[in-house]
Amino acid sequence: MIQAQSKLPKLLSFEEFLTWYPENGSRYELLDGEIVEVRPVGSHEEVTSYLIRKIDREIERLKLPWFIPNTCCVKPIDSDENGYISDGIILDRSSLSADPLWKRASTITRGTSARLVIEVVSTNWQDDYAKKLDDYEALGIPEYWIVDYRGLGGRRFIGSPKQPTITVCQWIEGVYQLVQFRKGDRLQSPTFPELNLAVAEIIAFGG
Repeated sequence: MIQAQSKLPKLLSFEEFLTWYPENGSRYELLDGEIVEVRPVGSHEEVTSYLIRKIDREIERLKLPWFIPNTCCVKPIDSDENGYISDGIILDRSSLSADPLWKRASTITRGTSARLVIEVVSTNWQDDYAKKLDDYEALGIPEYWIVDYRGLGGRRFIGSPKQPTITVCQWIEGVYQLVQFRKGDRLQSPTFPELNLAVAEIIAFGG
């Protein structure tokens, strides 16, 4: 997604970021103490909307105690200068009562509060493939999708030649195990094993 740096004169702590956060409909992240406005482009929003719609239907079909919030901030463990607003996050209603910042600030600090996090890749792909992957892994979030529908990630992450790739990261014994899916594949999700998603169709929504 497109990001724009803030003009604030100093770096903020996470608590200062929560206090500052305006109710103006815009989305912001805290990255290394700097406020960044999140501005997704149209195709990015189309891909995100398609995935959220499909997953929401699956949650309803299975009658799971989960939901997809409009906005949720994820605070990394042992970090006071980062806070992420993902493109999509599935929360476990039964676990949120143990998360101290949820009621006050729509923020989770525990990996058990989430079932799945989705990041749709844009020009800031390094954050999705490295920084956020490490932080979501440290939190113990069970599953993380990196949806690189334009094949923007570096070759070390998606191979050569570069092509649209969806990376599904499953948390097993403290470490993410990565499986990649490309055009012609059907996405396989440990959290939603019966979810019927063709990678080509996801890519097409970003076309």
